[in-house]
Amino acid sequence: MKKLQTQGVHHITLVGADRQTSIDFWEGVLGMPFVFDQPNLDRAEESHLYFDPGDGRLITIFTNENRKPDATRTSTEQGAVHHIAFNVSRVTFLQAVERLDARGIKHSGVKDRGFMDSIYFNDPLGLTIELASYRFEPPVGHTHTDVLFEAHKIRVERGDYNIKEEHLADAIELLVERSQATLSADRSPKNPY
Repeated sequence: MKKLQTQGVHHITLVGADRQTSIDFWEGVLGMPFVFDQPNLDRAEESHLYFDPGDGRLITIFTNENRKPDATRTSTEQGAVHHIAFNVSRVTFLQAVERLDARGIKHSGVKDRGFMDSIYFNDPLGLTIELASYRFEPPVGHTHTDVLFEAHKIRVERGDYNIKEEHLADAIELLVERSQATLSADRSPKNPY
């Protein structure tokens, strides 16, 4: 038996209401360019809209002009999607509360997640959206996941409850030490003052 190895998210497809609600939210609020449009090839009465969330992957929406927006919270039962999180730069994140407030969109305010900060709000159809901003940049040649994996091991080894900034900084130092050579015979911390 062999695995079916994934290599990233290809796209996420959501069931939307009418076309304009989707365009106004995904492009008009979240800034995702509307890049492709065709009929839903499985249901001729629906359109299939494609948006770029910023990494060249896709968020797609099935729309139907007979469906109207319903902001009732979507199901959080087993098997349902709880929320979708999108990465935003620190400078955008710092403007998020003000920009959501300007539109009258209710939100959670800033939430401290230890390794990132988050803000949650619902789209016009009741799906919870998270704007997430990492507190760190991974070393060159590494990913955020690499840093989180090492920070997790450090956190568990120390018996800490959740990942904190110290774990991240130590993980970054460890990754740099492992991946970048040096001419120094001793890489230990020093105080030259």
